[in-house]
Amino acid sequence: MDIDLDLYRHEIRVSSDAQGLVRLSAIDVSPELPKRTIVFVHGFGGKAEQWQYQMQKFALDSRVIAFDLRGHGLSDKPTSGYDMPRLQLDLETVLTQLKVSTPFVLVGHSFGGAIVTDYAINHPKHISKLILIATAGEFKLKPLLNFVLNLPNTVLRLLGPFTKKWLHAPLNVIKQFYFKNMALWSGWDSFTKLQVPTMVIRGHRDIVFDRPLFAKVAASIVGAEDVDIGSSGHMVMLERRDAVNRAIARFLKGESQKSWRDSSTIISKKKVSRNELKSGRAWLKHYEEGVPYTVDVPRIPVHHLLRSSVRHFPNRPAIYFEGSQLTYRKLNHEANRFANALLAQGIGKGARVVLLLPNVPQMVVGFYGALKAGATVVLIPPMTEPEELARQVKNADASMLVTLSIWSGLAKQIQQVSGLPHVVLTDGADYLSLPKQLISRWRNRGLALAGALRWQRWLSAQSDKSPTVDVQPADIAVIQYTGGTTAQSKGVMLSHRNLVANALQTRHWLPEAEEGKERFLCVVPFFHSYGMTAALNVPVSIGAAMILKTQFQTLDVLKAIKRYKPTIFPGSPSMYVAINNFRGVRKYGISSIKACISGSAPLPVEVQESFEKLTKGKLVEGYGLTEASPITHANPLGTDRKIGTIGVPLPSTQAAVVDLKKGRKEVEPGQIGELAVRGPQVMMGYWKDEAATKAVLMDDGWLLTGDVAQMDEDGYFRIIARKADMWYPDKPGKPAFPRDVEEVIYEIPQVKEVVVVAVAGNPFAFVIAGKEKPSAESVMAYCKRRLPSALVPRFVIFVDDFPRTFIGKVLRRELAKRYGNRIASE
Repeated sequence: MDIDLDLYRHEIRVSSDAQGLVRLSAIDVSPELPKRTIVFVHGFGGKAEQWQYQMQKFALDSRVIAFDLRGHGLSDKPTSGYDMPRLQLDLETVLTQLKVSTPFVLVGHSFGGAIVTDYAINHPKHISKLILIATAGEFKLKPLLNFVLNLPNTVLRLLGPFTKKWLHAPLNVIKQFYFKNMALWSGWDSFTKLQVPTMVIRGHRDIVFDRPLFAKVAASIVGAEDVDIGSSGHMVMLERRDAVNRAIARFLKGESQKSWRDSSTIISKKKVSRNELKSGRAWLKHYEEGVPYTVDVPRIPVHHLLRSSVRHFPNRPAIYFEGSQLTYRKLNHEANRFANALLAQGIGKGARVVLLLPNVPQMVVGFYGALKAGATVVLIPPMTEPEELARQVKNADASMLVTLSIWSGLAKQIQQVSGLPHVVLTDGADYLSLPKQLISRWRNRGLALAGALRWQRWLSAQSDKSPTVDVQPADIAVIQYTGGTTAQSKGVMLSHRNLVANALQTRHWLPEAEEGKERFLCVVPFFHSYGMTAALNVPVSIGAAMILKTQFQTLDVLKAIKRYKPTIFPGSPSMYVAINNFRGVRKYGISSIKACISGSAPLPVEVQESFEKLTKGKLVEGYGLTEASPITHANPLGTDRKIGTIGVPLPSTQAAVVDLKKGRKEVEPGQIGELAVRGPQVMMGYWKDEAATKAVLMDDGWLLTGDVAQMDEDGYFRIIARKADMWYPDKPGKPAFPRDVEEVIYEIPQVKEVVVVAVAGNPFAFVIAGKEKPSAESVMAYCKRRLPSALVPRFVIFVDDFPRTFIGKVLRRELAKRYGNRIASE
């Protein structure tokens, strides 16, 4: 998966001139503990993004920087200041403001080579290596171009629209740049003064300038290496990117003289180059090719993920919903309207906006729109009990609630209890065709709430231009209330940085995913942290289409798969079980699905194998928790996955298994303990609950998850159970866990789902059977053959379904409560 360089842009303010402050646009990407820093300088009429392939390649282990020269790309375009001294000062300012450590590698293309040559002469100790690409000793334009640049500026402005595709600066800038700088520069004397190791790369068919002006450069530099790339012209780093990248890699490693006979040695050293972070992180060696060890989290708010996709894929479908679609441009416009509507209502930075919605377009619009306004999104599952809903809304000090018209009664109840000032009602069909809207409104004609705002009318009066609000990465983006399965629900504070980090960590875990080409099946609810990241922020970050479903109904989902052909399907085990067991499932074309990450509950081996056999795609188990945005672990999608584990930590994530009693001491591989994680996705804390925060979040950033786990020698983790679900068959003795028994019962072909709960120290097995129902006696007999006597279920109880959370997670405590009386009587 390529890095979205747009997310890493920074504004660099360089020295003032007669026209005031000039701002340059710079791209700066860095992994954790980079081996080196490489600075790229483009040439005459170029832009920073011309280095995209080199930056993608070397950002795996190096800090890479490229900036738009003044007058070029996204930088300011003053009417003066294009002489060499000014450009040198600009380069020095960029290096200073980005705090670039010396020495670093300096790379220049075309006239960018002249700029870096002069810098290397003036600052030889700052440069470790110099690379000149398509750089000439003199820059004399062909007669036609020279004639054009001598035309008056009024004529050049008329020609400007015809040159935008190949010149990334206005012609009046190009004119000054050439006559006040390029035409005056001669490198022959300068090249002889270079004192740093230098490599010269040139395209064999480069005819932009006379051939001798390229061919003699390397010979003029003492000890320079000359690399002639065949079948390429002036833009050699784009035309023959792999060849250029190989040449740069060899030069950086001092392997320039190696022949094809030494290629095996070179390959092995490529792998060694990423070993620096492996100390203490055994899992890194199992990362797939193309997955970085660390992810540089850009200093941006979450909604800039949407902004980037709008720039790259404005007409690409962003949302498919019940036969209708919204492009990325339309989605962005709607989000801007929502943001402006909030601001007009006096709801801005720091205010809390509750989105009580299923997976409908309004949820996506409201999510990014609220963030654009600087507000904090509060996500609460609609299935939550009304009293608890009202408590959470009041606890959040929310300023607004956005919900469906059909839930207007619930909204009224919440408003009465919490004192909520504003409610917005939207119809589920607001983004469908006009006939569907009319039918839906007629059906819901009696549903209203006094004083409530109506979505379409409220947004229609607003501008579709993005508001100007200063939103910082450290600001709270989301307050997500936990499921409350073991205690009262708490509000988890997730910053913009947390969510951006987790979206990019997950995005890079899918190295074969292609920007602008994927389709995500979005059934996991967005109001859950897993859905928010895996089914919303990740697809938006790669310009993918999102196929929205408001709930998981097997037939309805299969019809959507057949119609829209999704390629990526984040889900939960219960969803994959339902698809596996659906009769005639293959006729729905589920083979379009090529990658799935399962979350929210352990993924049984049999479920995984059956689903992969049906789709021919990859289904891997992952792991996360709301307090970590939520994803921390996943299995590699390639050959290094380990079935039955949650895989390995994502890039930039540390994980450890610590003792169950105090949670401070790390245990040895293979031993059982509590899982602890640390990384940029770990929460800020619990909303208004400092004591609860201190109980799980250590001062050094480690988060205690409450899950019992073990790590093997290879760095793969296995979740055993929640600490609250384990029991002790013998006291004192070793703990037992539901999965010990569940994995055995899943081996019985007639069993569709099983959940084991310990009640009063005795294991109970709750079973959902297939068409052929086994007897309780046969299940117990099988367990007696496969398990120690203390783990054989006391009872086997057949049920039609389990009590579940909104994401399909089984409520084990509820099962124990329902059948507790049975234990007492027996």
